[in-house]
Amino acid sequence: MKSCKDGSFSNGGLRQYGNIEISPSAAVLNYGQGIIENLKAYKNKNGSIILFRVEENGLRMRVGADRMCMPAPTIEQFVEAVTSTVSANERWVPPSNKGFLHVQPLLMGNGPVLSLIPAPEFIFLIYVTPVRNYFEGGLKPINVVVENDIHRATLGGVGNIKAIGNYAGIMKAQAKAKANGFSDVLYLDSIHNRYLEEFSTANVFIVKDNTISTPVLGRTILPGITRKSIIEIAHRQGFKVEERLVPVEELFDADEVFCCGNAVCVLPVGSITLNGKRTTIEEKSVPLIRHH
Repeated sequence: MKSCKDGSFSNGGLRQYGNIEISPSAAVLNYGQGIIENLKAYKNKNGSIILFRVEENGLRMRVGADRMCMPAPTIEQFVEAVTSTVSANERWVPPSNKGFLHVQPLLMGNGPVLSLIPAPEFIFLIYVTPVRNYFEGGLKPINVVVENDIHRATLGGVGNIKAIGNYAGIMKAQAKAKANGFSDVLYLDSIHNRYLEEFSTANVFIVKDNTISTPVLGRTILPGITRKSIIEIAHRQGFKVEERLVPVEELFDADEVFCCGNAVCVLPVGSITLNGKRTTIEEKSVPLIRHH
């Protein structure tokens, strides 16, 4: 699907997966003018295919596009594009509980740009691929490390949207963590280097008694759709939910810590390593994410 001069998008079409043509001076290649989204298609036990809150992804892309000086498809166009692409690839959706069809929408600036200005043309595309569960251990607790030197976002930046440039900057910390046997990295704020922000691709929650806490949304925290759903469910289940600044010290007094996102779904944290010291998260009550 390509943008028109008035910023609207023409109706798109399906084509076989393959390389696409793009200008070497495209804004997405030279200035990072691009946004991604991530969602999944599942099969349930009766074989039907399920998508989760697709319209929320479409809305989040439009919000991010505005920040990046980009037009975006309407939410209706986004939903139709996702459902059409998934339907055309129905045979690739894994069986129930065996994985999922990863759906990757991408909005990018194309056309020749030789200076720091918005692209003259924008392309919206979606590709899909079947994958296994993100962590092979399933719902087993993961081991994470708190990163002190590298930050995933700064105030005034684009940490609260899915700009394509947000991810390459944390690859070094992620690679180091994986090499040292950790499952993921937990990042702190860039000003005080004390308050929790996010994992590499997931939001973070801590549980203490009947209270669930998570970093408050702002200019550095991505408004995760799974995060939003957990907060809504927690309220209905009678939990107190706090969206606030969460000091890193609270991790070690929590009854439970977990992460959530499109890629990881919801996973418990089993241990946290900070400054070389590893602490096991003791489950003092029935684990929230297993109980509910």
